[in-house]
Amino acid sequence: MRLHFILASLVCLLLLSCNRRQDNAPRPSGEGEEKSITQTVGGIERRFVVYLPEGYANAGKMPMLFVVHGGGGTPEDVMNSISFKPIADREKVVLVYPAGIQKNWNDGRPTEPNQSGINDVGFFNQMCDYMIANYPVEGTRIYATGISNGGFMCSRLGCELSSRVAAVAVVAATIEKNTVYPSCNPGRPVPALYIHGTTDPIVPFAGGQMTAGAGGVIVSHAQAVEKWVSLNKCSPTPAATDLPNLADDGTTIKERRYSGGTNGSEVVSYVVTNGGHTWPQGTQRTSEALIGKTSQDMNACEVIWAFCKRFTR
Repeated sequence: MRLHFILASLVCLLLLSCNRRQDNAPRPSGEGEEKSITQTVGGIERRFVVYLPEGYANAGKMPMLFVVHGGGGTPEDVMNSISFKPIADREKVVLVYPAGIQKNWNDGRPTEPNQSGINDVGFFNQMCDYMIANYPVEGTRIYATGISNGGFMCSRLGCELSSRVAAVAVVAATIEKNTVYPSCNPGRPVPALYIHGTTDPIVPFAGGQMTAGAGGVIVSHAQAVEKWVSLNKCSPTPAATDLPNLADDGTTIKERRYSGGTNGSEVVSYVVTNGGHTWPQGTQRTSEALIGKTSQDMNACEVIWAFCKRFTR
């Protein structure tokens, strides 16, 4: 039990990973704006932070990206450690940072929200409704990305909310094995991108029983990728590329791109050899001895946005 508590604490340190219209919702001003919004979902007050990019007042309909924190984290934590705002300002993207119940998500594993029956898929669906109703968000261009517990949640959104989410990008996570994986059958192709370190000490690259945090049983990185390749009817033979070893930091990255899917869908795998439970070029908030290496060979934010923006629902 003590080991379980210590591991759960490390995860938290790492990731520090009826609708109600808001009368004080931000109005166009010509500059980037950040606003914390609360809504009642299933009788529970939920919170999310919205970032509207610089110049949004003149941008017309904009795509939207959910950025989902990991277990023990908050919207503010992920905003400070993963830098999507420069991309949002440059390309006019609305960013939404939701907050999990007890700083966790019901991703199918036995997290606190899972054990309490929290409908997080419904929460994301309601956020989509709110954002489309209140801001110039293009409803066919909504995407989701996240790390760890947030990454598992994005996998679940791809499986269960394909009516809203046009693509997902998952970092340091795969798919919960016993409920989400076998029932995953979205009503449309969902392009998917997975980034995972081979020496991740929190979420095992090879899948199996997790020993940190909420635990649970998960599929491997390869199984998660193969699932989406099959669902999207992509070519089973990928185009493989070794990314340039830019940083000489002890990590290397191999890209495998599965193309030719239904409606132009695609699945991309990034295997970070010697990479840890980290976001490439993100801020390493916990020591390498505890969570492994953060690769500097790829800007994951830029790679994720370049992938997502190609797809519409």
